[in-house]
Amino acid sequence: MEECIFCKIAKNEIPSKKIYEDNDVLAFLDINPANPGHTLIISKKHFEGIIDADVGVLSKMIQVSKTIAKTIKERLGSDGLNIMQNNGKHAGQLVSHIHFHIIPRFPNDKVVISYPRAQLSENDLNEIQKKLTSAKKEESEDYDFRF
Repeated sequence: MEECIFCKIAKNEIPSKKIYEDNDVLAFLDINPANPGHTLIISKKHFEGIIDADVGVLSKMIQVSKTIAKTIKERLGSDGLNIMQNNGKHAGQLVSHIHFHIIPRFPNDKVVISYPRAQLSENDLNEIQKKLTSAKKEESEDYDFRF
């Protein structure tokens, strides 16, 4: 995808502060970080989000995220971490290229990650459960639902 900023970063057409790179995955510092050390993990191949991402690449992204999260915690002394992955405009995805945010957390930092909590009736919860657990194996290419 020619106009994707993350594709351009992956192709070294735009400079970045790389933390990690292999054939499938690139990790670099966010230029507008929530906190110092805020890192983005991207696939080098363009996938818009988690639903269309290749499972092998997605698995590699998770493995790299784990390693980088551990490194951030140890070397930057963060007390905790937020690891986020947004899908779609209404979920807060600003760049339509799959990526994970690793945000180090420190005492008294100013990062706020919040959403209002809803209360659903038992009937509503049962209906949602029914819809989600009725998926057939052939409807999922990546996972065998067993509840």
